[in-house]
Amino acid sequence: MLKSLKRGRSFYISLLSFMGPIIMQNIINSSAGFIDTMMVGSLGQDPVAALSIANTPFFIAMLVIFGLQSGGSVLISQYWGKRDISTINRVMGISWAFALSSSLLFATAMFFFPEKLMGLITNNAVLIDIAARYGKIVSFSQVLSAFVTIYIGARRSCESPRFGSYVMIASVLSNIVFNYIFIFGKLGAPVMGVEGAALGTALSRVVEVIITVSYILFGDRAKLLPIKIKFLLKPGKLIVKDFFRYSAPVMLNELLWSFGVSLYVVIYGHMAASGDIMAAFSLAGNIGRVITVVIFAVANTAAVFIGKEIGSGGTRREVFDLGRTFTVLAIISGLASGLLIIITLFSIIQPFVFPLIGLSESARRICTLMLLVDGIILVCRSFNTTIIVGLLRGGGDVNYSLFLDTGSIYLWAAPLAALCAFVFKLDILWVYIAVISEEPIKALFGFLRFKSANWISNVTRELN
Repeated sequence: MLKSLKRGRSFYISLLSFMGPIIMQNIINSSAGFIDTMMVGSLGQDPVAALSIANTPFFIAMLVIFGLQSGGSVLISQYWGKRDISTINRVMGISWAFALSSSLLFATAMFFFPEKLMGLITNNAVLIDIAARYGKIVSFSQVLSAFVTIYIGARRSCESPRFGSYVMIASVLSNIVFNYIFIFGKLGAPVMGVEGAALGTALSRVVEVIITVSYILFGDRAKLLPIKIKFLLKPGKLIVKDFFRYSAPVMLNELLWSFGVSLYVVIYGHMAASGDIMAAFSLAGNIGRVITVVIFAVANTAAVFIGKEIGSGGTRREVFDLGRTFTVLAIISGLASGLLIIITLFSIIQPFVFPLIGLSESARRICTLMLLVDGIILVCRSFNTTIIVGLLRGGGDVNYSLFLDTGSIYLWAAPLAALCAFVFKLDILWVYIAVISEEPIKALFGFLRFKSANWISNVTRELN
């Protein structure tokens, strides 16, 4: 297995130079959620639980945008291998059109019907009220986030991930400052609590857009990805057709996957002691996202490197061997990240973080169990993420990735978790294990697909 890692020095220099900014971006982005949780946690356990509930619809909306970004990257990374900037602009134009329109629809629904949307997730009236107030303020910032996300994704697919790191640094720093001002009423501002956290998040999205537009107009001096309006606005029928062929399954994948994951949240939100469960789930999720940044960096890097290798004319054998290298890197990063979660749990989270947030004993127990299960299963999840997000999408095998990523949820994990929670009325530990049980199933089918090499496909065409 380790023989797959025997590649030239230039490969690892290129790998680290690409992964470094992505890891930094993921750390910053994940830390933002953790910092939000910590700052809101000073207000009590209910606001922390409500924040998790409020972010569930935004999680679905963002994954739709991520689906558009990832779907576009299937084409962009391969056209980048051909250095076809005009066609990359065409793909970006289509991605922006769908991302902005879908996020606008979502924002409108969240602004006018926040209580109804929150009521779908939990029956806890206190949490619904807090979550609805947060969601209404943040709602239209989703449109701004969609614009920035598509551009960052396009640059990443063109082997330029650093810009995204700069935007995220500015966003997180501004979010911390705005949160401090509006949550606690500093510098003459009123004390707004959870609504202050929402306002801080919305204003940080404005900062992201200002930086992105300024960079597009004045900052891209190397003209790595010049914006060509005529191709953005008139992508052409062939590219629209290709976009739907290769991007629609990815969008559907992310949409169905996000709904599936949200079903888990709905299950947690309707169990007994939902307040404790949601607070624990919110904290565990934020901790996990901070620690697993390398896993997602490996997967995102794999998608770009695989797509570029195919687009630049690499042989089937060369692409497969490159894919094998990334699967080994995924296993190693999964083992290391899982061990780090368990060590961090007992050395930092339990003695220091739990007291800061003020979780109840029940919530602490639940959070501990969730993090332990995550640490054990993480090697499996890392392998799956690299196979689905990296190899299958980078190789153009979007239909199988759709089947693999969603079938395990709807045909297995979600029904099993619902049975454990509402029919057998088992403890949250067993419900969470039922949720996590999708990972070994995905790993088996993902490994078989990878070994077949049927995931390798060139999706480019000559347009210029």
